[in-house]
Amino acid sequence: MKRCLSCATQYSSQLEQCSACDTAPPIQNGYPLYAPEFINDSSGFKSTLFADLAQHEEANFWFRSRNSLIMWSINKYCPEMKSFLEIGCGTGYVLSGISKNFSKTSLSGSEIFSAGLAFANKRVPEAKLMQMDAQNIPFIEEFEAIGAFDVIEHIQNDKIVLKQIHAALKPGGYLFVTVPQHKWLWSAVDEYACHVRRYEATELHDAITSSGFKLVRSTSFITSLLPAMLVSRLLSKNKKVEELDPMAELKISPFLNYIFFQILQIEIWLIRVGFNFSLGGSRLVVAEKI
Repeated sequence: MKRCLSCATQYSSQLEQCSACDTAPPIQNGYPLYAPEFINDSSGFKSTLFADLAQHEEANFWFRSRNSLIMWSINKYCPEMKSFLEIGCGTGYVLSGISKNFSKTSLSGSEIFSAGLAFANKRVPEAKLMQMDAQNIPFIEEFEAIGAFDVIEHIQNDKIVLKQIHAALKPGGYLFVTVPQHKWLWSAVDEYACHVRRYEATELHDAITSSGFKLVRSTSFITSLLPAMLVSRLLSKNKKVEELDPMAELKISPFLNYIFFQILQIEIWLIRVGFNFSLGGSRLVVAEKI
């Protein structure tokens, strides 16, 4: 079901406009705009990075490894899902992986910045894409699974987002979340990325369970590369944000990129067989709506 953002009426998701007040989202470049006031808001993410991400993420060890872990977790905990929404779909890299691995799933993707949707559409033309504020989701019990991958750390009130996700999921639906982890890793890199926070596990768990979910799986990842990550963050700790090269971590040498990817494949294999890491640059949480 859709939820009208003007009058709160619930109506069929097949309809373009509210059945009660006839309100319909404006359309821009073929995408519905559910939060047009935020199209050009750059407070949570620098939308100019979409082009660089689209160019580099497919080859980068971090994005490839995270995608591998996401695909495994969805196949493990929600393999028969018929509908999936990715919040903050960016360039569509994760959605394209889901499209290849879950061909029978109806895919939707949202971005608060309409600039990202054009890149996502090229990668996943079959997905239903929309501009949307995650703090005001226009759906009620619509999706069997929702993913937010490195998104909620950009939003001041993450609990509002988690409660909105809870409402948009069907009963028993699954939430898949990844976030940057450990406050002691905070550096100018996080400031440049417009992060509000890096999470601790208990903080993230509390936010998710207090929003109506039960935890199914939680583990750190990027554990094996944590020493290298810590050194990198320490070296940038005293740098000013304007001194950073935002794409430096995406442009590492092909040799290091290959080595890091192979190291992370071992780590992901351990997660698959049931090992949960307590430390790591990122955390994956799977939770079920109750």
